[in-house]
Amino acid sequence: MEITTSYLAQKIEGKLFGHDKKITGIFNFLGDAKPGDAVVRHWINEQGIEIAVEKRISCIITQNPHGKAVETAAKLGLPVIVTERIELANAFAIEWAIKRFAADALRIVVTGTNGKSTTTHMIHKILEDAGYNTYTNTDPQSEFNTLIDPRVAKQIAEFPGKIEAMVVEVSEVQGWLNKLMKDHARIMTSVVNPDVLVLTNVSLDHIGLVNSLEEAFHEISGAMKAINSPSKTHEKTFAVLNKEDPLISKMAKLKGSETDVIFYGATDPVFKACNLENSPEYKEEAKYEYEEGNRPSEVNMGPDGITCNGDVIVPMEKLPFKSRHFLQNTMAAVGAALVVGISKKTIEESVSSYKPLKRRFSVLHEHPTIIDDFAHNPDGIIATIKSAAKSLKDNGQLYIVSAIRGSRGEAINSANAQAIADGFKGLESKEHLIGSLIVTSSSDVVDENNTVKNHEKVVFLEKLEREGLKYEFHEKLQTAVETVLKSANPTDTILLIGAQGMDPVSDILDEILDI
Repeated sequence: MEITTSYLAQKIEGKLFGHDKKITGIFNFLGDAKPGDAVVRHWINEQGIEIAVEKRISCIITQNPHGKAVETAAKLGLPVIVTERIELANAFAIEWAIKRFAADALRIVVTGTNGKSTTTHMIHKILEDAGYNTYTNTDPQSEFNTLIDPRVAKQIAEFPGKIEAMVVEVSEVQGWLNKLMKDHARIMTSVVNPDVLVLTNVSLDHIGLVNSLEEAFHEISGAMKAINSPSKTHEKTFAVLNKEDPLISKMAKLKGSETDVIFYGATDPVFKACNLENSPEYKEEAKYEYEEGNRPSEVNMGPDGITCNGDVIVPMEKLPFKSRHFLQNTMAAVGAALVVGISKKTIEESVSSYKPLKRRFSVLHEHPTIIDDFAHNPDGIIATIKSAAKSLKDNGQLYIVSAIRGSRGEAINSANAQAIADGFKGLESKEHLIGSLIVTSSSDVVDENNTVKNHEKVVFLEKLEREGLKYEFHEKLQTAVETVLKSANPTDTILLIGAQGMDPVSDILDEILDI
C-alpha cells in the first residue's frame, strides 16, 4: 500500500507544507524513527525538525507546530502535514499497518469504561493457547490503549512473525489537553475493522471530557456503529454485549443486519456486578433483545460456572478468581472466544490457568492479605471494595488505602471519594468488618503530570467528611503503607486502590516487608 504525503494529508484532513513525497517506512516516534518513516507528534519545534532531517524521515505529521517549525522544515526540505485532529493521523497509521502487516488476521476490539484491559488480556491468552500468533496493545499500565500516538501502528509493523489474530483495546473516551477527541471509539474501531466487538460497560471516568452517562453512551456506542459501517469488509460480525449494563444492552438496537449479538451476564444475583432492574437508566426497551421469541445466544454465570446456552464452558471449580468484576470480564472473554470458534476445552484450560495483569485485584501478600487494584473511577472503586469485603477471612477487617488522582480535576476526585463512601455503605450492617481508611497524595512517587493539586485534595477529603467517613491522610504513599501495616492484623485485608499514585506500591511493600 504505497502512500505519499499529499495523499496522507488529504486522508487526515491536514494541510501539506512542502513537496509531495513517497513514504517508504512505517509510522513511528521521532526518537525511534529510521530513514523513510513518517513521524506523528502532537507538537514539534525547530529542534525537532532538525532531528527529523538528520534521521532522513519522509515527513512530520503534527497538530501543533511550535515557533518556526514549519519555516525550518521548508528551508531544510522536510514535508510537514498539519492537521487539527491528530487522532486521524494515528487512525490512518493503524489502518495502514493492519492492511500491510495483518490483513488476514482475526480481529477483535474491546471497549467500555471498566474491564477493558482484563478482558483483552484474557482473550489474548485464549487465542495464544489456541495456537494463534496474536498481537495485543494491552499492557499493565494501560498506556498503549489510548491510540493517541503511533505506538500501536509501530508495534503491528514490528511484530515478530505473521500476525494471525489481534485483540485491540480501545479507550472509550479520549482527550488531549483537556479537549475531547470526539468519536474516538468509533474512529478507532472502524480502522481496526473487527470481526468481533466486545463492550463492557458505560460509566463515568473521564469527567471533564464527558460529563453525563448520555455523553459516555454516545462515545462508546460509536464502536457499535463502526461495525455496521459500509466500509467494513466482513460478511458477518459479532457484538458481545454486557446484559447487566442497561446502556450496553440498549446498544443491541444499533446492530446491523450482518451483526449477531451475544449477551453475557450473571443469572444468579450473587454473581451480578451490577443490578439491571434497580438502575435509574433501566428501561423496558433496554432488554428487548432477549425477550422470549427473540433470544440470542447468552454466556451466563451461575452456580455451575460459566455457561453458554446451558452448556458449561468453565466449571466453577476451574475459575481462578471469583470476584464479581473478574467474572464479568471472564464471561466477555469466553463469549468472544466462542464466536470465533475456539473449542470449549481450550477455553476452559486457558481461563483456569489465567494470571491477571499487574494491579488487577492482585494479591501481593498474605497475613494480612494485601490486594492491589487499579480501580480509578467510581464504578471500579465500588466493585473492588465490595469484592474485597466479600473475600474477608473470619474475624478479619477491611483496611483501604486510596490514592487521590493527581492533575485530573475536582470532578473525578469528588466522584471517587463518593464511590468510596458508597462502597462502605454496603458494609454498614457489618460495622465490625470496617478497619480504617487512609488517603494519600503519593507526593513521594508521582511525577509532575500526576501531582495532586491542593484543590483536588480538598474536594476529595471534604466529600469523605460530608459522607461521615473517618479517614487518615498522609502526603507520602510510603507513610500511608507503613501506617496501615502497623494497624492491620494477620487476619485482616488491606485494599490498595488508585491509578498512577498507587502504581509503585508493590516496590514499596517489597522494601518494607523484605519480600
